[in-house]
Amino acid sequence: MSTNTVSQETVLPQRVKRERPAAKAFNWSVSKVLLSFSLFVLAFVIVCAIVPQWIAPYSPTDMMTNKLLKPPSLAHWLGTDQFGRDVWSLVVYGSRQSLTMGVVSVVIGGLAGTLLGLIAGYWGGVVDSLFMRVNDILMTIPGILLAIAIAVALGPSFFNVILAISVASIPGKARVVRSQVISIRSRPFIDAARAIGTSHLEIMLRHILPNCFSPLLVMMTIGVGTSILVGTGLSFLGLGVIKEIPDWGYMLSQGRSYMTVAWWIATFPGLAITLLVVIVNLLGDDLRDRFDPKKGRA
Repeated sequence: MSTNTVSQETVLPQRVKRERPAAKAFNWSVSKVLLSFSLFVLAFVIVCAIVPQWIAPYSPTDMMTNKLLKPPSLAHWLGTDQFGRDVWSLVVYGSRQSLTMGVVSVVIGGLAGTLLGLIAGYWGGVVDSLFMRVNDILMTIPGILLAIAIAVALGPSFFNVILAISVASIPGKARVVRSQVISIRSRPFIDAARAIGTSHLEIMLRHILPNCFSPLLVMMTIGVGTSILVGTGLSFLGLGVIKEIPDWGYMLSQGRSYMTVAWWIATFPGLAITLLVVIVNLLGDDLRDRFDPKKGRA
């Protein structure tokens, strides 16, 4: 009886130890497949945004009056809209505005938020209190509502939409950078830099800012998806750019009136938005795992 008990106790831990590497390898392989798929889709969207004429079989302005509201077929993969335009070509050409809104607004908002967070976190005192109180007021307003208010005040244009999304994304990034700066400024190497007479500007740019890069990069990567959602939402509401080549949000707005007779007009731009936001978030999660020191030691 005791021999069997001992043998089970000794065999069971070994079995568990043999199963753990397999589970870990499976999780690693799944994450690798998802990362590869995300990179492939993102690269394809970038190519569509840069050279859409290489991908789209038709011009987005070609109105084929004999092919109004045609369902998906071999000739038109995603069907045609109410003007006889090829929906696949519209999705390809519309990727330029949607992706540009997401990336440019994140870069502008990231730079502004980094500057504010760096100044507030490094100097502290009155400067920190003033900046953060304004930041707290902005954070109480949902980002989409703040972007809508700015877009309504400035009027519909591509630049105004980017500016609205950028301003709405500043508070979150400023708070993240500020918290990082506060934790870094009291470290010994910062005290050593001050002791040898390094200027405040050089300390902020050469010693503090590089150490804030990892969490900021992760936040900006994930923020691209959020910015795309906000930008397409503004276009859906008619606050974006209304051009002859619509972006994905305006395509959704146009297609909602035809959902009962031509579901494909709004469905495929919506799927494109969903897919792009999901893969951007997957890339952001992968970056977060790579930069996380706790997971790196595990």
